[in-house]
Amino acid sequence: MTKAIFCDFYGTVVFDDDEPIRLIAEKIYQASTSANKIEIAAFWWKRFLALCNESFGSSFRTQRELELQSLAETLEKFHARINAEKLSEPQFAYWKNPPIFSDSKIFFSKCQLPIFIVSNIDTADIEAALDFHDLKPAGIITSEEAKAYKPRREVFDLALRKFGYKPEEVIHIGDSVASDVMGAKSAKIQPIWINRKNKIKPPEVNKYTANLIEILDIL
Repeated sequence: MTKAIFCDFYGTVVFDDDEPIRLIAEKIYQASTSANKIEIAAFWWKRFLALCNESFGSSFRTQRELELQSLAETLEKFHARINAEKLSEPQFAYWKNPPIFSDSKIFFSKCQLPIFIVSNIDTADIEAALDFHDLKPAGIITSEEAKAYKPRREVFDLALRKFGYKPEEVIHIGDSVASDVMGAKSAKIQPIWINRKNKIKPPEVNKYTANLIEILDIL
């Protein structure tokens, strides 16, 4: 019996930071003489993911730190003479007040089960974003608190321990197959993939929805 919902935040409840990332990549492209936009974005994302995978336990570093490092490495790789901290300012500002999906507040108001946010973002940023949209989940777990990033199961295990649930008593909703679906599965939690971008369903996914409202009919 489902007693609670674990829910991703960026890309699930609010829009992901695709637009500020696109604008940053555009600026790098304009300052570079040795790359195209696709190469820049791919290298930056690959380095960021690699740093997240290396960051856990005593080696944990915040998402802001990893974002700055991956961006600095990208600037160096493509010979773009721009200050990484200055370039990151719009993205960091976006994390604190991202636009929200139209169904999210309806879902929060109508869902009869407690909703707990489980996010890879830094604690201060998600607290600011929740306050900005006046969303009041039953609790929050961040990568910063867990000292690990999804899909590592430490994030989900901490959420289960902190909020007092067994894996079979919760579902986890998220838009990332790699982080949310596979991470939840590693902790024996049933995942529901939210497919807001109408992507082709991958084989790893069993249950999925197009939006949060549809989940109310599943519960």
